[in-house]
Amino acid sequence: MKNPPVMDAATRRWRAALFLFMLATGVSMASWVARTPAVRDALDVTTGSMGLVLFGLSVGSMAGVLASGGLVRRRGGRRVIAAGAGLLVAGLLVIAGGAALEVSAGVFCGLALFGAGMGLAEVAFNIEGAAVERTLGRPVLPVLHGCFSLGTVVGALLGMGLTAVRFPVGWHLAAVAVAVAAAGVWTVRAVPAGTGQEEADPEDPADSDAASAAGSEGGGRHPDGIRGQLAVWRDRRLVLIGLIVLAMAFAEGSANDWLPLLMVDGHGTSATAGSLTFMVFAVAMTTGRFTGGPLLVRYGPAAVVRASALVAAAGVALVVFSDDALLAGAAVVLWGLGASLGFPVTISAAGEGVRNASARVAAVSTAGYAAFLVGPPSLGFLADHVGLRNAMVVVLVLLGGAALITRALRTPPSGEGEELPGTPAPGARQSDLV
Repeated sequence: MKNPPVMDAATRRWRAALFLFMLATGVSMASWVARTPAVRDALDVTTGSMGLVLFGLSVGSMAGVLASGGLVRRRGGRRVIAAGAGLLVAGLLVIAGGAALEVSAGVFCGLALFGAGMGLAEVAFNIEGAAVERTLGRPVLPVLHGCFSLGTVVGALLGMGLTAVRFPVGWHLAAVAVAVAAAGVWTVRAVPAGTGQEEADPEDPADSDAASAAGSEGGGRHPDGIRGQLAVWRDRRLVLIGLIVLAMAFAEGSANDWLPLLMVDGHGTSATAGSLTFMVFAVAMTTGRFTGGPLLVRYGPAAVVRASALVAAAGVALVVFSDDALLAGAAVVLWGLGASLGFPVTISAAGEGVRNASARVAAVSTAGYAAFLVGPPSLGFLADHVGLRNAMVVVLVLLGGAALITRALRTPPSGEGEELPGTPAPGARQSDLV
Protein backbone atom coordinates (compact mmCIF):
# COMPACT_ATOMS: atom_id res chain seq x y z
CA MET A 1 0.00 0.00 0.00
CA LYS A 2 1.31 3.42 -0.95
CA ASN A 3 2.14 5.59 2.03
CA PRO A 4 0.26 8.92 2.20
CA PRO A 5 2.29 12.01 1.32
CA VAL A 6 4.17 13.71 4.12
CA MET A 7 2.49 16.94 5.17
CA ASP A 8 4.67 19.96 4.41
CA ALA A 9 4.46 23.32 6.21
CA ALA A 10 2.16 24.93 3.63
CA THR A 11 -0.33 22.05 3.74
CA ARG A 12 -0.20 22.08 7.54
CA ARG A 13 -1.10 25.80 7.54
CA TRP A 14 -3.84 25.12 4.99
CA ARG A 15 -5.42 22.46 7.17
CA ALA A 16 -4.98 24.46 10.39
CA ALA A 17 -6.60 27.51 8.77
CA LEU A 18 -9.66 25.48 7.81
CA PHE A 19 -9.91 24.11 11.35
CA LEU A 20 -9.60 27.59 12.88
CA PHE A 21 -12.25 29.23 10.75
CA MET A 22 -14.72 26.38 11.19
CA LEU A 23 -14.22 26.78 14.95
CA ALA A 24 -14.88 30.52 14.57
CA THR A 25 -18.07 29.97 12.56
CA GLY A 26 -19.33 27.54 15.20
CA VAL A 27 -18.68 30.09 17.94
CA SER A 28 -20.45 32.82 15.98
CA MET A 29 -23.53 30.67 15.27
CA ALA A 30 -23.88 29.50 18.86
CA SER A 31 -23.29 33.03 20.16
CA TRP A 32 -26.26 34.22 18.14
CA VAL A 33 -28.47 31.29 19.19
CA ALA A 34 -27.60 31.73 22.86
CA ARG A 35 -28.49 35.43 22.77
CA THR A 36 -31.74 35.04 20.81
CA PRO A 37 -33.92 35.62 23.92
CA ALA A 38 -31.95 38.79 24.71
CA VAL A 39 -32.41 40.04 21.15
CA ARG A 40 -36.14 39.31 21.32
CA ASP A 41 -36.39 41.26 24.56
CA ALA A 42 -34.40 44.15 23.09
CA LEU A 43 -36.69 44.31 20.07
CA ASP A 44 -39.79 43.91 22.29
CA VAL A 45 -41.58 41.68 19.75
CA THR A 46 -43.89 38.69 20.05
CA THR A 47 -42.73 35.14 19.39
CA GLY A 48 -44.52 35.21 16.04
CA SER A 49 -42.79 38.43 15.02
CA MET A 50 -39.47 37.01 16.14
CA GLY A 51 -40.11 34.05 13.85
CA LEU A 52 -40.31 36.47 10.92
CA VAL A 53 -37.03 38.05 11.99
CA LEU A 54 -35.40 34.61 12.17
CA PHE A 55 -36.58 33.91 8.63
CA GLY A 56 -33.77 36.19 7.46
CA LEU A 57 -31.24 33.54 8.51
CA SER A 58 -32.96 30.86 6.43
CA VAL A 59 -33.21 33.10 3.37
CA GLY A 60 -29.57 34.12 3.54
CA SER A 61 -28.31 30.61 4.26
CA MET A 62 -30.06 29.01 1.32
CA ALA A 63 -28.96 31.81 -1.02
CA GLY A 64 -25.35 31.31 0.07
CA VAL A 65 -25.49 27.52 -0.20
CA LEU A 66 -27.03 27.58 -3.68
CA ALA A 67 -24.53 30.13 -4.99
CA SER A 68 -21.38 28.73 -3.42
CA GLY A 69 -20.68 25.72 -5.65
CA GLY A 70 -20.78 27.69 -8.89
CA LEU A 71 -18.71 30.51 -7.42
CA VAL A 72 -16.02 28.08 -6.25
CA ARG A 73 -15.81 26.56 -9.71
CA ARG A 74 -15.43 30.00 -11.30
CA ARG A 75 -13.28 31.80 -8.70
CA GLY A 76 -11.77 29.12 -6.45
CA GLY A 77 -12.41 28.33 -2.82
CA ARG A 78 -10.20 31.03 -1.31
CA ARG A 79 -12.12 33.91 -2.87
CA VAL A 80 -15.45 32.41 -1.84
CA ILE A 81 -14.23 31.90 1.72
CA ALA A 82 -13.08 35.53 1.78
CA ALA A 83 -16.50 36.69 0.61
CA GLY A 84 -18.24 34.44 3.12
CA ALA A 85 -16.06 35.70 5.97
CA GLY A 86 -16.81 39.29 5.02
CA LEU A 87 -20.56 38.64 5.01
CA LEU A 88 -20.36 36.81 8.35
CA VAL A 89 -18.60 39.74 9.99
CA ALA A 90 -20.93 42.28 8.40
CA GLY A 91 -23.96 40.26 9.46
CA LEU A 92 -22.85 40.03 13.08
CA LEU A 93 -22.21 43.79 13.22
CA VAL A 94 -25.59 44.59 11.66
CA ILE A 95 -27.34 42.22 14.10
CA ALA A 96 -25.51 43.90 16.98
CA GLY A 97 -26.50 47.34 15.73
CA GLY A 98 -30.10 46.32 15.10
CA ALA A 99 -30.42 44.90 18.61
CA ALA A 100 -28.81 47.97 20.19
CA LEU A 101 -31.08 50.33 18.24
CA GLU A 102 -34.12 48.05 18.70
CA VAL A 103 -34.77 47.80 14.95
CA SER A 104 -36.29 44.48 13.86
CA ALA A 105 -35.59 45.10 10.19
CA GLY A 106 -31.93 45.64 11.01
CA VAL A 107 -31.69 42.29 12.78
CA PHE A 108 -33.48 40.61 9.86
CA CYS A 109 -30.98 42.09 7.36
CA GLY A 110 -28.08 41.16 9.61
CA LEU A 111 -29.27 37.57 9.82
CA ALA A 112 -29.65 37.44 6.04
CA LEU A 113 -26.05 38.63 5.61
CA PHE A 114 -24.84 36.25 8.31
CA GLY A 115 -26.67 33.30 6.74
CA ALA A 116 -25.37 34.11 3.26
CA GLY A 117 -21.82 34.23 4.58
CA MET A 118 -22.30 30.95 6.43
CA GLY A 119 -23.71 29.26 3.33
CA LEU A 120 -20.92 30.50 1.05
CA ALA A 121 -18.16 29.56 3.47
CA GLU A 122 -19.53 26.15 4.48
CA VAL A 123 -19.73 24.71 0.96
CA ALA A 124 -16.35 26.20 0.03
CA PHE A 125 -14.84 24.71 3.19
CA ASN A 126 -16.13 21.25 2.30
CA ILE A 127 -14.48 21.54 -1.12
CA GLU A 128 -11.23 22.71 0.49
CA GLY A 129 -11.40 19.95 3.11
CA ALA A 130 -11.96 17.28 0.45
CA ALA A 131 -8.94 18.64 -1.45
CA VAL A 132 -6.78 18.40 1.69
CA GLU A 133 -7.96 14.80 2.15
CA ARG A 134 -6.91 13.91 -1.39
CA THR A 135 -3.54 15.57 -0.82
CA LEU A 136 -2.86 13.80 2.49
CA GLY A 137 -4.57 10.49 1.79
CA ARG A 138 -6.32 10.42 5.17
CA PRO A 139 -9.59 11.75 6.67
CA VAL A 140 -9.82 15.48 7.35
CA LEU A 141 -13.50 16.40 6.98
CA PRO A 142 -14.71 14.72 10.21
CA VAL A 143 -12.30 16.80 12.29
CA LEU A 144 -13.13 19.89 10.21
CA HIS A 145 -16.81 19.50 11.08
CA GLY A 146 -15.79 18.60 14.62
CA CYS A 147 -14.19 22.03 14.91
CA PHE A 148 -17.56 23.59 14.04
CA SER A 149 -19.28 21.44 16.67
CA LEU A 150 -16.62 22.37 19.23
CA GLY A 151 -17.20 26.00 18.34
CA THR A 152 -20.91 25.65 19.02
CA VAL A 153 -20.13 24.24 22.48
CA VAL A 154 -17.72 27.10 23.22
CA GLY A 155 -20.13 29.70 21.86
CA ALA A 156 -23.04 28.30 23.84
CA LEU A 157 -21.07 28.32 27.08
CA LEU A 158 -19.86 31.86 26.38
CA GLY A 159 -23.40 33.00 25.59
CA MET A 160 -24.80 31.40 28.75
CA GLY A 161 -22.12 33.09 30.88
CA LEU A 162 -22.58 36.53 29.34
CA THR A 163 -26.36 36.18 29.63
CA ALA A 164 -26.00 35.36 33.32
CA VAL A 165 -24.05 38.58 33.95
CA ARG A 166 -26.37 40.57 31.65
CA PHE A 167 -23.60 41.61 29.31
CA PRO A 168 -25.06 43.74 26.45
CA VAL A 169 -25.86 41.54 23.47
CA GLY A 170 -24.68 44.17 20.99
CA TRP A 171 -21.18 44.32 22.45
CA HIS A 172 -21.07 40.53 22.70
CA LEU A 173 -21.84 40.00 19.00
CA ALA A 174 -19.52 42.84 17.99
CA ALA A 175 -16.65 41.18 19.87
CA VAL A 176 -17.41 37.86 18.14
CA ALA A 177 -17.37 39.69 14.79
CA VAL A 178 -13.87 40.98 15.50
CA ALA A 179 -12.68 37.46 16.36
CA VAL A 180 -14.24 36.03 13.17
CA ALA A 181 -12.61 38.78 11.11
CA ALA A 182 -9.18 37.96 12.56
CA ALA A 183 -9.66 34.23 11.90
CA GLY A 184 -10.87 34.99 8.38
CA VAL A 185 -7.84 37.09 7.48
CA TRP A 186 -5.43 34.39 8.64
CA THR A 187 -7.42 31.67 6.89
CA VAL A 188 -7.56 33.44 3.52
CA ARG A 189 -3.81 34.01 3.64
CA ALA A 190 -3.14 30.33 4.40
CA VAL A 191 -5.51 28.74 1.85
CA PRO A 192 -3.98 28.19 -1.62
CA ALA A 193 -5.55 29.94 -4.59
CA GLY A 194 -7.59 28.03 -7.14
CA THR A 195 -8.84 25.05 -5.13
CA GLY A 196 -12.02 23.77 -6.78
CA GLN A 197 -11.65 26.05 -9.80
CA GLU A 198 -12.34 23.99 -12.89
CA GLU A 199 -12.59 24.16 -16.62
CA ALA A 200 -14.93 21.95 -18.60
CA ASP A 201 -13.51 18.56 -19.65
CA PRO A 202 -14.67 17.86 -23.24
CA GLU A 203 -14.28 14.08 -22.65
CA ASP A 204 -16.68 14.13 -19.70
CA PRO A 205 -20.38 14.02 -20.76
CA ALA A 206 -21.43 15.99 -17.71
CA ASP A 207 -18.89 18.68 -18.49
CA SER A 208 -19.89 18.72 -22.16
CA ASP A 209 -23.50 19.42 -21.26
CA ALA A 210 -22.41 21.97 -18.69
CA ALA A 211 -20.08 23.70 -21.10
CA SER A 212 -22.90 23.99 -23.64
CA ALA A 213 -25.10 25.54 -20.99
CA ALA A 214 -22.36 27.92 -19.93
CA GLY A 215 -21.60 28.81 -23.54
CA SER A 216 -25.23 29.70 -24.19
CA GLU A 217 -25.02 32.06 -21.25
CA GLY A 218 -21.92 33.79 -22.55
CA GLY A 219 -19.41 31.81 -20.50
CA GLY A 220 -18.00 28.74 -22.20
CA ARG A 221 -15.26 27.82 -19.70
CA HIS A 222 -16.92 26.71 -16.50
CA PRO A 223 -19.93 24.34 -16.19
CA ASP A 224 -21.97 26.68 -14.03
CA GLY A 225 -25.32 26.89 -15.81
CA ILE A 226 -28.42 25.22 -14.43
CA ARG A 227 -27.86 22.20 -16.65
CA GLY A 228 -24.25 22.05 -15.50
CA GLN A 229 -25.26 22.08 -11.85
CA LEU A 230 -27.72 19.24 -12.44
CA ALA A 231 -25.52 17.15 -14.76
CA VAL A 232 -23.50 15.55 -11.97
CA TRP A 233 -26.69 14.02 -10.55
CA ARG A 234 -26.88 11.68 -13.54
CA ASP A 235 -24.47 9.43 -11.63
CA ARG A 236 -26.54 6.86 -9.73
CA ARG A 237 -23.86 6.54 -7.04
CA LEU A 238 -23.93 10.28 -6.39
CA VAL A 239 -27.73 10.20 -6.10
CA LEU A 240 -27.46 7.52 -3.41
CA ILE A 241 -24.77 9.52 -1.61
CA GLY A 242 -27.06 12.55 -1.79
CA LEU A 243 -29.88 10.55 -0.19
CA ILE A 244 -27.56 9.45 2.62
CA VAL A 245 -26.38 12.98 3.35
CA LEU A 246 -29.98 14.21 3.23
CA ALA A 247 -30.99 11.72 5.93
CA MET A 248 -27.97 12.32 8.14
CA ALA A 249 -28.16 16.11 7.85
CA PHE A 250 -31.89 15.96 8.59
CA ALA A 251 -31.15 14.00 11.77
CA GLU A 252 -28.57 16.57 12.88
CA GLY A 253 -30.70 19.57 11.98
CA SER A 254 -33.77 18.15 13.71
CA ALA A 255 -31.86 17.95 16.99
CA ASN A 256 -30.52 21.48 16.56
CA ASP A 257 -33.98 22.89 15.90
CA TRP A 258 -36.21 20.82 18.18
CA LEU A 259 -34.30 18.94 20.87
CA PRO A 260 -34.79 21.40 23.79
CA LEU A 261 -38.48 21.80 22.96
CA LEU A 262 -38.81 18.04 22.43
CA MET A 263 -37.60 17.44 25.98
CA VAL A 264 -39.74 20.23 27.47
CA ASP A 265 -43.02 19.52 25.64
CA GLY A 266 -42.55 15.81 24.94
CA HIS A 267 -41.04 14.69 28.25
CA GLY A 268 -42.09 17.43 30.67
CA THR A 269 -38.58 18.58 31.63
CA SER A 270 -37.68 22.11 32.65
CA ALA A 271 -36.35 24.61 30.13
CA THR A 272 -32.93 24.40 31.80
CA ALA A 273 -32.92 20.62 31.44
CA GLY A 274 -33.93 21.00 27.80
CA SER A 275 -30.98 23.32 27.15
CA LEU A 276 -28.66 20.96 29.00
CA THR A 277 -29.86 18.08 26.84
CA PHE A 278 -28.95 20.03 23.72
CA MET A 279 -25.51 20.70 25.20
CA VAL A 280 -25.08 16.94 25.70
CA PHE A 281 -26.01 16.40 22.05
CA ALA A 282 -23.47 19.01 20.90
CA VAL A 283 -20.72 17.41 23.01
CA ALA A 284 -21.58 13.96 21.59
CA MET A 285 -21.40 15.36 18.05
CA THR A 286 -18.03 16.93 18.76
CA THR A 287 -16.68 13.75 20.31
CA GLY A 288 -17.82 11.60 17.39
CA ARG A 289 -16.21 13.87 14.82
CA PHE A 290 -12.87 14.14 16.58
CA THR A 291 -12.59 10.41 17.25
CA GLY A 292 -14.04 9.04 14.01
CA GLY A 293 -10.89 9.21 11.86
CA PRO A 294 -9.31 5.94 13.04
CA LEU A 295 -12.62 4.12 12.56
CA LEU A 296 -12.82 5.35 8.97
CA VAL A 297 -9.27 4.20 8.26
CA ARG A 298 -9.90 0.75 9.75
CA TYR A 299 -13.44 -0.05 8.60
CA GLY A 300 -14.10 2.28 5.65
CA PRO A 301 -16.83 4.89 5.15
CA ALA A 302 -19.62 2.48 4.19
CA ALA A 303 -19.41 0.43 7.38
CA VAL A 304 -18.89 3.48 9.61
CA VAL A 305 -21.85 5.41 8.21
CA ARG A 306 -24.08 2.32 8.34
CA ALA A 307 -23.25 1.85 12.01
CA SER A 308 -23.63 5.60 12.62
CA ALA A 309 -27.11 5.66 11.09
CA LEU A 310 -28.20 2.67 13.21
CA VAL A 311 -26.78 4.20 16.41
CA ALA A 312 -28.51 7.50 15.69
CA ALA A 313 -31.75 5.66 14.93
CA ALA A 314 -31.52 3.84 18.28
CA GLY A 315 -31.10 7.18 20.04
CA VAL A 316 -34.03 8.78 18.23
CA ALA A 317 -36.21 5.73 18.91
CA LEU A 318 -35.52 5.93 22.65
CA VAL A 319 -36.26 9.67 22.70
CA VAL A 320 -39.52 9.11 20.82
CA PHE A 321 -40.87 5.95 22.43
CA SER A 322 -39.49 6.01 25.97
CA ASP A 323 -41.64 7.63 28.64
CA ASP A 324 -38.67 7.96 30.99
CA ALA A 325 -37.29 11.49 30.63
CA LEU A 326 -33.92 10.47 32.08
CA LEU A 327 -33.55 7.59 29.62
CA ALA A 328 -34.60 9.86 26.76
CA GLY A 329 -32.02 12.45 27.81
CA ALA A 330 -29.29 9.80 27.97
CA ALA A 331 -30.30 8.50 24.53
CA VAL A 332 -29.39 11.88 23.07
CA VAL A 333 -25.76 10.75 23.37
CA LEU A 334 -26.50 7.98 20.85
CA TRP A 335 -28.32 10.46 18.61
CA GLY A 336 -25.35 12.82 18.62
CA LEU A 337 -22.65 10.19 18.20
CA GLY A 338 -24.57 8.52 15.38
CA ALA A 339 -25.26 11.74 13.49
CA SER A 340 -21.75 13.12 13.89
CA LEU A 341 -19.96 11.44 10.98
CA GLY A 342 -22.74 11.22 8.40
CA PHE A 343 -22.36 14.65 6.84
CA PRO A 344 -18.55 14.88 6.57
CA VAL A 345 -18.01 11.27 5.47
CA THR A 346 -20.61 11.40 2.68
CA ILE A 347 -19.14 14.65 1.39
CA SER A 348 -15.69 13.07 1.34
CA ALA A 349 -17.01 10.03 -0.53
CA ALA A 350 -18.67 12.22 -3.16
CA GLY A 351 -15.32 13.54 -4.40
CA GLU A 352 -13.27 10.36 -4.04
CA GLY A 353 -11.73 8.62 -7.03
CA VAL A 354 -13.65 10.41 -9.81
CA ARG A 355 -13.50 13.41 -12.08
CA ASN A 356 -15.36 16.64 -11.33
CA ALA A 357 -14.61 16.30 -7.63
CA SER A 358 -15.41 19.89 -6.67
CA ALA A 359 -18.71 19.86 -8.57
CA ARG A 360 -19.76 16.62 -6.89
CA VAL A 361 -18.72 17.81 -3.42
CA ALA A 362 -20.60 21.06 -3.98
CA ALA A 363 -23.72 19.19 -5.13
CA VAL A 364 -23.77 16.85 -2.13
CA SER A 365 -22.96 19.71 0.26
CA THR A 366 -25.87 21.70 -1.14
CA ALA A 367 -28.24 18.76 -0.71
CA GLY A 368 -27.03 18.27 2.85
CA TYR A 369 -27.34 21.90 3.87
CA ALA A 370 -30.77 22.14 2.25
CA ALA A 371 -31.91 19.18 4.37
CA PHE A 372 -30.23 20.67 7.44
CA LEU A 373 -31.79 24.12 7.03
CA VAL A 374 -35.15 23.52 5.36
CA GLY A 375 -36.14 19.99 6.37
CA PRO A 376 -36.34 20.16 10.17
CA PRO A 377 -38.64 23.24 10.29
CA SER A 378 -41.16 21.23 8.27
CA LEU A 379 -41.49 18.89 11.26
CA GLY A 380 -43.22 21.74 13.07
CA PHE A 381 -46.17 21.56 10.70
CA LEU A 382 -46.43 17.80 11.20
CA ALA A 383 -46.10 18.24 14.97
CA ASP A 384 -49.22 20.42 14.99
CA HIS A 385 -51.19 17.30 14.03
CA VAL A 386 -49.37 14.38 15.67
CA GLY A 387 -47.19 15.94 18.37
CA LEU A 388 -43.47 16.64 18.30
CA ARG A 389 -42.39 13.21 19.59
CA ASN A 390 -44.40 11.39 16.95
CA ALA A 391 -43.14 13.77 14.24
CA MET A 392 -39.60 12.59 14.98
CA VAL A 393 -40.55 9.19 13.52
CA VAL A 394 -39.74 10.81 10.16
CA VAL A 395 -36.12 11.13 11.31
CA LEU A 396 -36.14 7.48 12.38
CA VAL A 397 -37.41 6.33 8.96
CA LEU A 398 -34.82 8.41 7.08
CA LEU A 399 -31.97 7.02 9.17
CA GLY A 400 -33.15 3.46 8.57
CA GLY A 401 -33.29 4.12 4.84
CA ALA A 402 -29.79 5.60 4.84
CA ALA A 403 -28.39 2.50 6.58
CA LEU A 404 -29.66 0.37 3.70
CA ILE A 405 -27.80 2.21 0.93
CA THR A 406 -24.38 2.93 2.46
CA ARG A 407 -22.66 0.64 -0.06
CA ALA A 408 -22.66 3.71 -2.31
CA LEU A 409 -19.94 5.16 -0.07
CA ARG A 410 -17.40 2.54 -1.12
CA THR A 411 -14.60 3.84 -3.31
CA PRO A 412 -15.62 3.25 -6.95
CA PRO A 413 -13.59 0.81 -9.07
CA SER A 414 -10.96 2.41 -11.29
CA GLY A 415 -13.10 1.79 -14.33
CA GLU A 416 -15.89 4.01 -13.07
CA GLY A 417 -13.83 7.18 -12.97
CA GLU A 418 -10.39 8.59 -13.16
CA GLU A 419 -8.31 8.79 -10.04
CA LEU A 420 -7.93 12.35 -8.95
CA PRO A 421 -4.52 13.60 -7.99
CA GLY A 422 -4.56 15.65 -4.84
CA THR A 423 -5.00 19.36 -5.10
CA PRO A 424 -1.44 20.64 -4.76
CA ALA A 425 -0.36 22.55 -1.76
CA PRO A 426 1.24 25.92 -2.41
CA GLY A 427 4.57 25.38 -4.12
CA ALA A 428 3.99 21.67 -4.74
CA ARG A 429 4.20 20.14 -8.22
CA GLN A 430 1.32 18.03 -9.46
CA SER A 431 3.72 15.17 -10.18
CA ASP A 432 4.76 15.11 -6.53
CA LEU A 433 1.27 14.05 -5.48
CA VAL A 434 0.60 11.24 -7.91
